[in-house]
Amino acid sequence: MKLIYTLVFLITTLFVNAQTTPLQHFTQKHIQNFIYFELNHERIRDTSFLNNKYIVGAQLKYMWRELESVENCYNLDLIQDDLDFLTSHGKKLFVQLQDVTFDTAWAKPIPDYLIVDKQYHGGINIQYETNDKGEIIRQGGYVARRWDTLVAERFNKLLTILGNRFDGKIEGINLPETSVGFGNTGKLYPEGFSPLIYRDAIIKYMTMAKKAFPHSVVIQYANFMPGEWPHRADKSSLQSLYEFATQNQVGMGGPDLLVYQKPHMNHSYKFLNEYMNYITSGVAVQDGNYEMINPNTGKQVTIQEIYNFANDYLGLDYIFWCTQEPYYTNKVLPFLKIISNLKND
Repeated sequence: MKLIYTLVFLITTLFVNAQTTPLQHFTQKHIQNFIYFELNHERIRDTSFLNNKYIVGAQLKYMWRELESVENCYNLDLIQDDLDFLTSHGKKLFVQLQDVTFDTAWAKPIPDYLIVDKQYHGGINIQYETNDKGEIIRQGGYVARRWDTLVAERFNKLLTILGNRFDGKIEGINLPETSVGFGNTGKLYPEGFSPLIYRDAIIKYMTMAKKAFPHSVVIQYANFMPGEWPHRADKSSLQSLYEFATQNQVGMGGPDLLVYQKPHMNHSYKFLNEYMNYITSGVAVQDGNYEMINPNTGKQVTIQEIYNFANDYLGLDYIFWCTQEPYYTNKVLPFLKIISNLKND
C-alpha cells in the first residue's frame, strides 16, 4: 500500500505543477561499473583499468578551488585533459565536483577569495563530530556555505561554465554528500543555517546542476540530512530531495555501499529502494566498504554480495568501485569480468 500511495502522490503532483517534467519509468536497469579514482587522476593510465573492457569509465574528483583558483579564472584543462585521455581509450568520465572535505588535514575545498571577501561570510564552515549531547569530539573537515545565497551564486557560475564546456561530453556529474557535521542541538549551527534552509539550498543546487547539464547525468549524493538523526527522526527533508529528483530528472545516490547496514537502510537506502524505478542512481564503494561485516551472514561482505545488494535492493544504474587494495586487484577487477556480460534483471 505504501508504494501505491507514493505513486498516487507523485502522479497528482505532476498534474498540479505544470512546470514539472513527467516521470521517467525505468522498466529495465543495467549497472554501469566505473572505477572511483578520487583525486588520483594519474591512475586512469593504469593498464589494469584501460585494458579492462568491462569497466565503462572513471569517476574523478575535482575540488572547487583547483577549478577556480582565482575569481572568474577557470582551469577547465584539468577536466579536458582527463576527458580526452579517457575518450581516446574508449572510457567515459564521471565528474565529482567537490566543495566539502571530511578531514581538516585536507586543504579547504573552496577558492581563497570566498574565504577572505567578507560578503561571503567566510565562505566555509568547519564540521564537527559530536556525541549524543552535542559536545564536540573532533573537527570533521570543511563544507562550503551552501545555504549562503552569494556562495551558491558562485557555485552556480562554476556549474554553468562547466556545463557550457562539458555537457553531453562527460557521462555525468555528481554533487557531494549532503550530510553536514553541525550536531543535532543547534548549538553548532553556523550563521544563517537551519535544517530547513539547508534543505531548500540543496534543492537549488540540484536545480542549478541540472540546468547546467541537461544532457549529461546529474546525481546528488545524499545519505543523510541534518535534523533527521537519530534513526527514529522524521525523514521528510531527505524524502523531499527524492521527490524533487523524481520530478526533475535528477539522479540520487551517495558515498559508501554498505550492505544492509542499519543507518543507511533507515535513510538513503530506504529511498533508493522506493524510488528505484523513477530515478537514475549511483553509489560509490569507498575505502573500508570491502571490509564490512554483512549483518545477514555475520561474515565479511563479498564483492558478489555488494553487487547483488546494489542491483537487487537499491536498483542502481552506476557503481563507482574504489581502488582499496588488495580487494581492487584481487577481487573487484576479476569479478567485473564475470558479471559485466550478465543482464541485470
